[in-house]
Amino acid sequence: QVQVVESGGGLVPAGGSLRLSCTTSGLTYSDLAKAWFRQAPGKEREVISCINWSGSRILYGDSVKGRFTVSRDNDKNALYLQMNDLKPEDTAIYYCAVNRYSDCSGDWSAESRYRYWGQGTQVTVSS
Repeated sequence: QVQVVESGGGLVPAGGSLRLSCTTSGLTYSDLAKAWFRQAPGKEREVISCINWSGSRILYGDSVKGRFTVSRDNDKNALYLQMNDLKPEDTAIYYCAVNRYSDCSGDWSAESRYRYWGQGTQVTVSS
């Protein structure tokens, strides 16, 4: 059984930083791309970033470019999201997702490309 678990969320003041982690277990194949999504209150879920299986290719959504950094450690089955210069509009539930493929190709922002999802972790940025 595949498990995807996010951690590291919390309350942070505007301008602060937070690091989210995501661990996966039970995957038959480890060479899959992974992504971070978020869903703010009253809004649709949006993709933040996708990282390919080796970490050599990373794509970011326009809203977080320059502030957020994604990385992964395949030995630990871990995915990370370093968030800097946080803004109140970053308040959302953040989700980790495992892609069906090894690369962030095609419509990498489409939720249908991701097979496994975590339950999410809440990030709240106060003004």
